[in-house]
Amino acid sequence: MFVYTVRAGDSLFGISQKFDIPVNTLRAANGLTATNIVTGQALLVTSDVYTVQPGDSLWTISRMAYVPLSALRQANPEINPERLSPGQKINIPEIERRVATHFSYTQLRTPALDQAVIADNAPYLTYIGLFETHFNWNGDLSPLNDNAAVLASWRGRVTPVITVTNLTETGFNSALVQRVLNTPDVQQRLIDNMINFATSNGYGGINVDFEGVLPADRNAFVMFLQALQQRTQAAGLNLSIAVPAKTDDTVPWVRGYDYAAIGAIVDQFFIMAYDWHYVGSEPGPTAPIQDVIATVNYAASVMDRNKIIMGTPFYGYDWPIPFSSQNPGRAITYQAAINLAMSEQVPINYSTADQSAYFYYTDDSGQNRVVWFEDVRSLFKKAQIVYNSRIGGIGTWQLNFAMPQYPWVFTHFFQIRKV
Repeated sequence: MFVYTVRAGDSLFGISQKFDIPVNTLRAANGLTATNIVTGQALLVTSDVYTVQPGDSLWTISRMAYVPLSALRQANPEINPERLSPGQKINIPEIERRVATHFSYTQLRTPALDQAVIADNAPYLTYIGLFETHFNWNGDLSPLNDNAAVLASWRGRVTPVITVTNLTETGFNSALVQRVLNTPDVQQRLIDNMINFATSNGYGGINVDFEGVLPADRNAFVMFLQALQQRTQAAGLNLSIAVPAKTDDTVPWVRGYDYAAIGAIVDQFFIMAYDWHYVGSEPGPTAPIQDVIATVNYAASVMDRNKIIMGTPFYGYDWPIPFSSQNPGRAITYQAAINLAMSEQVPINYSTADQSAYFYYTDDSGQNRVVWFEDVRSLFKKAQIVYNSRIGGIGTWQLNFAMPQYPWVFTHFFQIRKV
């Protein structure tokens, strides 16, 4: 398979003829509900044969197919790289896949919808965090209609884990975490409730997603996780954590997360390697590639790299321009971004420096806007980081936003671990 970037004058039918692949196959692989593709749009072509186009070289084809140039040459010994001609057929080889974990989340909706999304994605998952139960000031957990999702997970050989958060109606609450970490009886009650919730509802693990841990609570958070780990180990439960990305230990707002100490405790260390730009920030890529690489390198320098799960987003953001804090952006899924660009018939640009897609449009009120989002090229690059750095696996937020191409991308690089 390979990624083709739409050029001026292309049509979906024309691309299907160019690469001898049915239009419906192209539409299914890329989640297209319409055929009015736009210039710059990246399409996954799920064929193992590439038809040479004017201006191609083996090097450019290897980059489109995300395979080493040497492997491409080996798969095509009869081809003279210096004399490619349009219309030639190039075999796209498979690469040696590596065993890797895929840890994703799903926000529970209805039993029927939850079962469907889990069943559809089960072949490509190791763990699924059911999102979410949150704790209150007394250490009690909110109820969750999760039975159907738990059963569907196990049926698909996916380990369900309960995600426990400090989420409130107004967002993630740092004071709530501070109370739990510094009030022994509340902390003990929360740990008891987490273990009871997981064991009585058939989970295989617990995922801790405490966001906004304060620098002053750094050591207390580690001690909490140590106490929790003793209980999860005794109960035969997996323990994972979601942490914000950081490239060193000096940034004040993430000082509450001691990567080295936490990494020594948990079984999986899910790094939320996204939201460098967000609804309240200036427009830009949510997961710029150099920041992601730096985060992975930092984490791998202070812990067992086999525990690291590099999280990647299935979404981006849509901002007004000019941006102001009084008029913030809004989240947008990959599919919604593609549909919007096609509906507005605007070209999609791609930042090679950030490995992220973006486009401009004008909404119905006359407001100019810009959308930055992750596309299939972004996803290939993120998966390459995991593959090349030999960390434990890849993570995604979240399955209800899933990019239709992700199963192809992940199984290109990975044999998904089952536990």
